[in-house]
Amino acid sequence: MRKFRKVLDGLTTSSPASTLGSPSCGSGAGTPTAAPTPKEIDVQETLQSENFQLCKTVRHGFPNQPTALAFDPVQKLLAIGSRSGGVRILGRPGVDCYCQHDSGAAVLQLQFLINEGALVTACADDTLHLWNLRQRRPAILHSLKFNRERITFCHLPFQSKWLYVGTERGNTHIVNIESFILSGYVIMWNKAIELATKTHPGPVVHLSDSPKDEGKLLIGFESGTIVQWDLRGKKADFRIYYDEAIHSASWHHEGKQFMCSHSDGSLTLWNLRNTTKPFQVTFPHGKIQKDGRKESCKPILKVEYKTTRNSEPFVIFSGGLSYDKAGRRPTLTIMHGKAITVLEMDYPIVEFMALCETPYINEVQEPYAVVVLLEKDLIVVDLTQNSFPIFENPYPMDIHESPVTCTAYFADCPPDIIPILYSIGAKHKKTGYSHKEWPISGGTWTLGSHTYPEIIITGHADGTIKFWDASAITLQMLYKLKTSKVFEKPKPGEGRAAELVEEDPFAVQMVSWCPQSRMFCVVGISAHIILYHFSKYEANTQIESLEVRLQCESEDVISPSENENDPCFSESGSHSPQAHHQQSVSPVSGTTEGNKHSIPCLKVKDRMVRVPPGYQAELVIQLQGIDGEPPQQITSLDINSAYGLLAFGNCNGLAVVDYLQKTVLLCMSTLDLYGAADPYQRLTRSPRRHRQSTSGLTELSDNQQSFDMERSKSPTSAAESRENSFSRSRSSSVSSIDRDTKEAVTTLQFGESYGRKSDALTTPCLWVGTSLGIALVIPMSIPTDQEERMEEPVTFGPSGAVLMLKGSVLRLSFLDCSGTLIQSPYEVWRDINAAEDPDRPRKRKLVHFSPSSSQETYADGHLAVVCSERQAKVFLMPSQSCLFVHNITESSFVLRADVVSVCNSVCLACFCANGHVMTLSLPSLRPLMDVNYLPLTDMRIARTFCFTNGGQALYLSSPTEIQRITYSQEMCDNLQDMLGELFIPIETPEVQNRGFLKGFFGGNATTFDREELFGEASAGKASRSLAQHIPGQAGMEGMKVAAGGVVGELARARIALDERGQRLGELEERTALMMTSAESFSKHAHELMLKCKDKKWYQF
Repeated sequence: MRKFRKVLDGLTTSSPASTLGSPSCGSGAGTPTAAPTPKEIDVQETLQSENFQLCKTVRHGFPNQPTALAFDPVQKLLAIGSRSGGVRILGRPGVDCYCQHDSGAAVLQLQFLINEGALVTACADDTLHLWNLRQRRPAILHSLKFNRERITFCHLPFQSKWLYVGTERGNTHIVNIESFILSGYVIMWNKAIELATKTHPGPVVHLSDSPKDEGKLLIGFESGTIVQWDLRGKKADFRIYYDEAIHSASWHHEGKQFMCSHSDGSLTLWNLRNTTKPFQVTFPHGKIQKDGRKESCKPILKVEYKTTRNSEPFVIFSGGLSYDKAGRRPTLTIMHGKAITVLEMDYPIVEFMALCETPYINEVQEPYAVVVLLEKDLIVVDLTQNSFPIFENPYPMDIHESPVTCTAYFADCPPDIIPILYSIGAKHKKTGYSHKEWPISGGTWTLGSHTYPEIIITGHADGTIKFWDASAITLQMLYKLKTSKVFEKPKPGEGRAAELVEEDPFAVQMVSWCPQSRMFCVVGISAHIILYHFSKYEANTQIESLEVRLQCESEDVISPSENENDPCFSESGSHSPQAHHQQSVSPVSGTTEGNKHSIPCLKVKDRMVRVPPGYQAELVIQLQGIDGEPPQQITSLDINSAYGLLAFGNCNGLAVVDYLQKTVLLCMSTLDLYGAADPYQRLTRSPRRHRQSTSGLTELSDNQQSFDMERSKSPTSAAESRENSFSRSRSSSVSSIDRDTKEAVTTLQFGESYGRKSDALTTPCLWVGTSLGIALVIPMSIPTDQEERMEEPVTFGPSGAVLMLKGSVLRLSFLDCSGTLIQSPYEVWRDINAAEDPDRPRKRKLVHFSPSSSQETYADGHLAVVCSERQAKVFLMPSQSCLFVHNITESSFVLRADVVSVCNSVCLACFCANGHVMTLSLPSLRPLMDVNYLPLTDMRIARTFCFTNGGQALYLSSPTEIQRITYSQEMCDNLQDMLGELFIPIETPEVQNRGFLKGFFGGNATTFDREELFGEASAGKASRSLAQHIPGQAGMEGMKVAAGGVVGELARARIALDERGQRLGELEERTALMMTSAESFSKHAHELMLKCKDKKWYQF
């Protein structure tokens, strides 16, 4: 079979000028070889392996499955922990940093070292980590792994280097933050509670030091026990035993009262003068029933008790609603005096935190905002206004507003496109936000010098399209387009089609965008295509619609003589007509009696509609179902504004639409495209028996192991001939004797090319790639005059080129003979709704990039780069000879391939199902980079991974986050300058003047020396088996990449001092060792002298 495969490949790559087949087709994987060619192609390739390095740049979006929240009130930084071990640190817009714990354990709690540029994370694997934030890419300095106890709660007092750690056993340990060593001082649970108590108090759920006295620690146990522990006296000041379980506690700033939240929906206020019973018990949402009993309420998970100077204190809590109100959304309640405000949230509350003016707990707190972390959103409530408005979030936290189903990435866009999209999108922004500035304003960020316009487009399950400004590694919403507005609202249970449609009938499957002409095309899951043009003016328009029937009937084989006058193929030039099968697919505009169930699932609005400025629908194309079954989904799409054509295909065939004349030009099965040049011997089988499933486009879950390539964003194979597993071994596309006749169109590309070997000039062509590894070239004849173009039909010639590769074709691209990428021709954008000057009628302005535009390059032809799941080949056109071939992978398959520009040159970038990211030089296909980037590729990443120019790429790393990466060494080198600075040297606010009487009668009468109490000298060493210290790998390396300026210099100076101190310490140890050795030698010498002192010479 391998010999047969070589023969076929050799036949397809042979040329008239050279009867030798390409010997490279049988070469080993990863070894590019050259074949004899009619004319040597001399291309100076400038890219080397040194130009490539893979690294993550920035992550956008809302942290997936958040678990914890922390805020630095001095630095104004916010940290969010997630279940997957990630930590996002947010400051002012542009300051957005992502860190990841190597263990992947969920983050339980976060604690800033306030104004110190450091962060402590407590993870579910019972490990504490200290992160250094004084560098643009934070790194772990120390870790402490608890071996015998589970961490449940942590508390770090302001300006203290001792961290209190509560455990599941009820014990409280103390960790030195500087050395990350456990102190010998331990508060055991059985000492904290009375010895007479027989039951275990449960895990520690709260720790806080008293605002009145730092030497008093309040410990809350889950069972309802509260203990104030005297750290100096090592005894309990008081113990409270409450019937209801405790979830949280919060101090009044004077330290005389504290409030607790409980599992029965109650709040208890305790006064330190009398701790036998609560000073006040309230059920904020519990009403008294008719029988006199209180309503049962849900637990209040957290409460914060914050005081103000000029008004009543704020009591803010989450939960506590009565159980009888089913279906109510999660709430945050703000009690301010007698006023109670209930804020309903769209998602469950994970954590909230009041932002206060002062970092000192013994001062009036003056809360000005509340940060609320929801399961799928982050909101900040303004407490300074009575209506409690929310702040407008400057971060792109709503990427997942509807699940992302596809992505597209465009670098180096026309500079005018971003401002105009923003100006139109700004008109539709929501109002009612707080007028104050966003309170999370820490860090600094400046626009780097290596920036250019970038746009990311995301398609969503509800049919919305979002345009994002991605310039300078930031992300900002530009414009939002709702594709569902093109259709009538579907009525429930309307006909058989409604039964077969998905829950998300408007879900976006793929997009095609031409930034120069601003034409935009959307493919939906209901087998529909919407074509949009851009206008700065609103208009009244009626949306044109076409219905196309793509159906493969392989049984209907007739003689060639019956289709010699086939209207879809018109002979051009002196080519003789080629025999081919009759069209088994045809455009159908009406509904015949035999096709009564082929009505599309969605109905296009058939009336005049008012459309706002922006993207306005021009044409809707819908595939018709067959025998009441939904149509097969569209697998490939290309649009060309210069030609005025739109091509699309699926597993049944190919269709080409003239969107200027609103007509279907070509509609036929893939098999019919070959004519007599079909290289395969096929077994006829009706494709209707194997209807493709239409479910699951939006199921982008992490645990989805199956991988249906037919449904991916760049579909690469027919569903009937592929297995749905990553681990499978894909058979070669050449062994097709037993292959199904259904051959999917997997990629399409318009461009100026040579349709046949004998062509001397380029003509407009459509390149078609299929799931069986075939690349076809279909020449076209397009009228050049503008008036003729609107009246005369575009004609197609028979396919004159059939190129073969292993695996499904993914990408088609063209280079000139100097190795420069040939851009597709386009029409310069013109606003069709603008007022037209009758004296100067607007004409279509076309821009072409033809390889034969000059006499010098005319005779050379051009290069065609064809990449499949397994292989990449470079062909010389029009001779169709294979110049270079590279077997990309044997054990896996390519998911995404793009020809991109990097460092003023071009390369082929590939992403494989096994997680490898590779780049190949062009045209020689020499391997430049191969990095095992992702250990496991799931469906979500496979559908959303895309490359772009400038050495950048992106993918959906979680259902809510976009991860951007770079494979350019130049960008990796400049990344430090592009990232924001997290830490800024800021003076710590001074303690407020409390007045003579307050300082005399209450407050901190004596200073509390934690070092004296918890240090090794007084507390001793902790048990070695209790916790294990793990030094951070990034202590030195992280500082080497610290930012320049004062912070960087200080960091380097500190490290230099540490190194100097370490060397001095080592020198001191060596000196002491030498002194000990010298003393030992002197002692032995003296003993020997005494021993030999009285001996005669003859006694030796």
